[in-house]
Amino acid sequence: MKKFTLILLLLAFLFPGISEAQRWKRMRYELNGGLGASNFLGELGGSDQIGTNLMKDLDFAMTRYVISGGLRYKLTKMLSAKGSIQVGMLRGDDTQTQEFSRNYRNLSFRSPLYELAVQFEASITKEQVGTRYRLRGVKGRSWLPVNIYPFIGIAGFYMNPKAQYNGVWHALQPLATEGQGQLPTRPKYSRFQVAVPVGIGFKYGFTRRWSISLEYGFRKTFTDYIDDVSTTYVNEEYLVAGASDAEMAIALADRADGGLGQAGSSPNKTAPGAQRGNPKKDDSYMFAIVSLNYKFKKLTKQGRGTPKF
Repeated sequence: MKKFTLILLLLAFLFPGISEAQRWKRMRYELNGGLGASNFLGELGGSDQIGTNLMKDLDFAMTRYVISGGLRYKLTKMLSAKGSIQVGMLRGDDTQTQEFSRNYRNLSFRSPLYELAVQFEASITKEQVGTRYRLRGVKGRSWLPVNIYPFIGIAGFYMNPKAQYNGVWHALQPLATEGQGQLPTRPKYSRFQVAVPVGIGFKYGFTRRWSISLEYGFRKTFTDYIDDVSTTYVNEEYLVAGASDAEMAIALADRADGGLGQAGSSPNKTAPGAQRGNPKKDDSYMFAIVSLNYKFKKLTKQGRGTPKF
């Protein structure tokens, strides 16, 4: 009996792939749902400086919520693909910064965000729970139940920037606040956009099926209009011609120093051609999400999970 036990131990050490190589295929599917925080990086709000980039311009006061759900599928032992949907809110407000020009501009926005994403994850560590072997009288080798994975993917998202005026939130895209659709160089932007998610995740498994994860993802976008601010102020004639509501377009296009926003009524109206945003830098946003994950087997027609080898 002792000889048999020693042989088993020797095989486990010399040929671990025989028993473990295919185990990951038994539960390739993983459901996940989570809740977290979102933040926005663009023209509005930000730090107390001009032209700061990325995390240096992050305004924690503008942090809002995000809800996430998805399905992960293991392509190989160390590579996974995850499809997910995120629903959240983005926010920016010039009153939050003490930098003079931004604060004086006095613009603000909020936008619901609906994102559908596919990302590919490359595991740096093996996420395995339990012991490598179980023999009577022999202590098994424990696995480290932690998975660290960088990821990159592609996402489509819907935005709808709005600003508040007299207690009512108004959609900004139909108002063409920078003369979009009236100037050849400024077409109307779409509220459907594309982003590239890039980030890193940390996952801890407390059973073979259940785990908890923390995932931070930065979204590189290809639009500068998440906050409806990008270029310069325009003549009111362009606002009147291009907006669905000319009076509201005039009111929300220029709110410098808390101006009244009525044609000719505010001494603080900004001259046409003056800088309103920076078209050289696209907007971006980020999520930090804590998720609960559950692994399961693919169901057969008989309703039973069977691994494929």
